[in-house]
Amino acid sequence: MQIPLLGKKEPDRNPIESAQAEPDQKQPKQTEPKKGLRPWLIGLTLVGVLGVGFTAFRMLNRGDTTADITNATETVISTELSIKIKASGSVVPIQSVNVSPKQAGKLTVLLVEQGDRVRKGQIIARMDDSNIEPLVQQARANVASAEATLAKLRNGSRSEEVASIRARMESARASANLANVRVNRYRDLQAQGAITQDRFDEVVTSERTALANLQDLQRQLELAQNGSRVEDIAQAEAALEGQIASLRNLEVQQQDTVIVAPFDGIITQKFSNVGAFVTPTTAASASNSATSTSIVTLANGLEILAKVPEVDIAQIKVGQQVEITADAFPDRVYKGRVRLISPEAVIEQNVTSFQVRILLETGEDQLRSGMNTDLRFIGQKIDNALVVPTVAIVTEDGKIGVLIPDENKKAKFQPVTIGTTVENQTQILKGVKAGDRVFIKLPDNAKPKPK
Repeated sequence: MQIPLLGKKEPDRNPIESAQAEPDQKQPKQTEPKKGLRPWLIGLTLVGVLGVGFTAFRMLNRGDTTADITNATETVISTELSIKIKASGSVVPIQSVNVSPKQAGKLTVLLVEQGDRVRKGQIIARMDDSNIEPLVQQARANVASAEATLAKLRNGSRSEEVASIRARMESARASANLANVRVNRYRDLQAQGAITQDRFDEVVTSERTALANLQDLQRQLELAQNGSRVEDIAQAEAALEGQIASLRNLEVQQQDTVIVAPFDGIITQKFSNVGAFVTPTTAASASNSATSTSIVTLANGLEILAKVPEVDIAQIKVGQQVEITADAFPDRVYKGRVRLISPEAVIEQNVTSFQVRILLETGEDQLRSGMNTDLRFIGQKIDNALVVPTVAIVTEDGKIGVLIPDENKKAKFQPVTIGTTVENQTQILKGVKAGDRVFIKLPDNAKPKPK
């Protein structure tokens, strides 16, 4: 064993290596101590060698207490922590409807294009009404005739009409008398066999016709002189109401050929062109597809339709604030609020979730229907929460903890109890205090010793 000479500079090396002979170095030949060398000098030399080795061991195990670990650690801070529930969703219209006619037919006029804004009641298109127009005109004529009949019954007949009826009645009376005379004469002839039975029957029929005509004119004269009966007026009124109802029904059918916007909105899809045969909306044509038999799709407003996992739905409330980012605008954060939470779950591929509708407070002029979005529901706020970067959380022997620097700036495992994790921060419930530093990465001189 060599002992460095006092005052002689040794080359840089590990202190323990300096205190031991290197295995590949030739050992110097040991000589017998000179005669007369005192024993206490030998003991002093051994004590010096042991002191050098012990000092080197302490230096190795102690580490560099002057090492800067600031860049490798973060401070435990106390802050307000907002719990955020993540979900995905898509932009959908608040209102959306496929506009179609009530009756199948040919499209003759189309007044809008995709992207046009329309107002409620604005005419969008017209259907062919050529088969309804003649029926409407006939119904209007029937109403006019019924109105004239009722007016005549209510107002009564004029004196000229009474005189005319009386004259025709006197003529009918004369015809009836003549017919009666002929019947009596022909009855005698028929009894004598001078005429046939058929000829006699013809004369009898003529008499009956003359009498019926006389009786009808007598009733007309009576009505003209005395005015219409209440029953006749009521019957005429009912007839008029029936004609009016028929006219209104046809007018409604004609009006249904004029297609109007049911609410304010934007034309998002156009399915048909002029000349196309379109049909009323059905379950098959309600979809926004090129095969739809509707005319256009009208949409109003935008909202987010989200799917929230069953485990998180209890933390979602109506009116809750939501942060929204869209794939199309990844650097922008839009604001929204929960408008509706579905009372019934949706199960897809054995995954249970609930539909949540979110009303947009910002971004409605930039987002478009069908865009994909990422959502963060702002949940409970925790005041004075101790938080550390999530990357600082480690495990050792199945225990959760963090690495903190000891007095020698070495990494020391410290068990902790964690709370909620929000993005890149994790709440610490127990184990550290505000102001403590935790390792987020380990420099070589701060790595923990292997056990």
